Amino acid sequence: MTNTRDLLIELGTEELPPKALATLSKAFCEGIEQGLNKVELSFDEIRPYATPRRLAVVITKLQIRQQDRTVERRGPAVTAAFDEDGNPTKALQGFARSCGVEVDDLETTRTDKGAWLVFKQQQQGADTQSLIPGILQQTLNDLPIPKRMRWGDLPGEFVRPVHWLVLLFGDEVIPMDLLGVTSDRFTAGHRFHHPQPIRISSPMTYAPQLETEGHVVVDYDARKEAIHGQVNELASQLGGDAIINPDLLEEVTGLVEWPVALAGNFDPRFLELPAEALISSMEGHQKYFAVRAPSGELLPHFITVSNIASQDPAQVVAGNERVILPRLSDAAFFWDTDRKQPLAAHREQLQTIVFQNKLGTVYDKSERVAKLAADIACQIGADAKLAERAAQLAKCDLVTEMVGEFPELQGIMGRYYAKLDGEDSEVAEALDEQYLPRYAGDKLPQTRTGQAVSIAEKLDTMTGLFGIGQPPSGMKDPFALRRASLGVLRIIIEKQLDLDLVQLLNIALSNFADKLSEQTVTEQVMQYFYDRLRGYALEEGAKADEFEAVLAVRPTRPLDFMQRLKAVAAFRQLEQAESLAAGNKRIGNILRKNGAGQTAVEIVDNLLQEPAEKALAEKLIQASKDLAPLSANADYTGVLNYLADMRETIDAFFDQVMVMVDDEAVRQNRLALLNQTRALFLGVADISCLQE
Repeated sequence: MTNTRDLLIELGTEELPPKALATLSKAFCEGIEQGLNKVELSFDEIRPYATPRRLAVVITKLQIRQQDRTVERRGPAVTAAFDEDGNPTKALQGFARSCGVEVDDLETTRTDKGAWLVFKQQQQGADTQSLIPGILQQTLNDLPIPKRMRWGDLPGEFVRPVHWLVLLFGDEVIPMDLLGVTSDRFTAGHRFHHPQPIRISSPMTYAPQLETEGHVVVDYDARKEAIHGQVNELASQLGGDAIINPDLLEEVTGLVEWPVALAGNFDPRFLELPAEALISSMEGHQKYFAVRAPSGELLPHFITVSNIASQDPAQVVAGNERVILPRLSDAAFFWDTDRKQPLAAHREQLQTIVFQNKLGTVYDKSERVAKLAADIACQIGADAKLAERAAQLAKCDLVTEMVGEFPELQGIMGRYYAKLDGEDSEVAEALDEQYLPRYAGDKLPQTRTGQAVSIAEKLDTMTGLFGIGQPPSGMKDPFALRRASLGVLRIIIEKQLDLDLVQLLNIALSNFADKLSEQTVTEQVMQYFYDRLRGYALEEGAKADEFEAVLAVRPTRPLDFMQRLKAVAAFRQLEQAESLAAGNKRIGNILRKNGAGQTAVEIVDNLLQEPAEKALAEKLIQASKDLAPLSANADYTGVLNYLADMRETIDAFFDQVMVMVDDEAVRQNRLALLNQTRALFLGVADISCLQE
């Protein structure tokens, strides 16, 4: 008799939320897997399946029962288990009673820490069939469902009404009542192609049976790949390429069980509209894929994915063409309406939109950002007037008809309208670039004006929210400050902008007048930036101790921080690095123990006694001259390479000179030597943080 069987779990429902289907499927599979691991049931593989009407998993070679095991409970130590006469103490007697045995039935176990009385019991493993219902119920309880629903008079809640449950373990059905249904081996096929029940022969025939008999492609990834292939093939036949938005592809995969891609057409006159507006209309309202010519322009075609293989596909296409006409007509109306007045005319409307109750309106914010953007522009070689103008117009498209209907077009429509108004090209581009990067790995603003406005907009939001005591907490980040902070860092570092964050934060703070309540905003926001910079640097290949070495000197210019980090990484490859890191650690310890803050920093020549300390003093004088131009040019690698050559002099000092001598003046002079030595290294980083 085999010790394993395959298991199928399928929960049949009303149509599940398409955007959440992939997440639900993953969580369902992980929950079952964790449940099996928790009860120590081994299996070969677990595979998820999901369609709009079902969540399922197939588990291969699952143990039919748990392994028998010995359960051990430890009681009192032997020293506390018996009194002087050798009789069991009350503690021992109580332990034996709790185990349901006599004292004589207990055993003694010995460890390095002593001997204890223990109770050992052989526990039989439970049948897998008895454990699956509990695992399934716990998995459903833990699914990430923000809002559960009830139906009928049933006590249970789920994301959608449940219609069937398949629990097939090998050839046997595991009995279970769940959310108003009783487990069986019958599933449902496609709602139209095969509405009759399908009897599942075995877990391993589940997916093939549904596809051949039920017209259901139950494998989510296979269905997604099929849609991707069909859409691309149709686009190619139309002489173009499909614009496949990954989010739309996921959503469509969550909408259909039997995907059939069909191509339709729309009136070419709509191509006069901005391509982004047409794409948003097609994707957002109709879940259509747009088609682009090899040259980049949109073609007057769309591709829809039907959930049925129609006997008259032309009728389906005609229906979709009728539906898309009013949608595109709406977009054309919005476009024409918005162009009746210049973008700048919308500025006054921004005074009616609250950005944040304590921070004022969107208009107020645009005024603050304009001041900060102009200042940043001056520092990075951009035109301050253009940056100021771009910031003033930046949010105007929020009150246009087009963005009101398609919020994802904010910035994009601003760019179009600004160009039509004859605004400077950099101003127009900045209206779109202010939102960059929109997500991790997204492109960065290319124009200097766009960079200035993007940084200013994000810093204004960060200082404002921190300033009223509303920084991100846990998973809550309603103003996307994590993304904003990383965006600022990426723009400054990757676009090589020599900007001081502390200086910019102080300017941003001054623009809020008396709106803010927090007293240490700059410090809080800088710490937040350092935390984000740590993750960025580690992803770029830096080591944690290298980052800590640079962080110890708190550089406030992100570009400068990364240059120091690069220098430290190069330094640690030198043969002198380990010795110098240890030496710096030793210097730091000595200075801390002797009140580094009170230690004299000036070296008195006539107090130098030993040849080794005189040699170090001479080196320090020469180093201060030689390193000045290197530091001025931020050549931190050159600085550390120079300091690496001082290893022998520093080692000789420690070998031959006693720092903590009785003579107060000599001792302070030697501490001053160490202070100056350490200061040279701290001009780049605290290399004592480097681990071996």
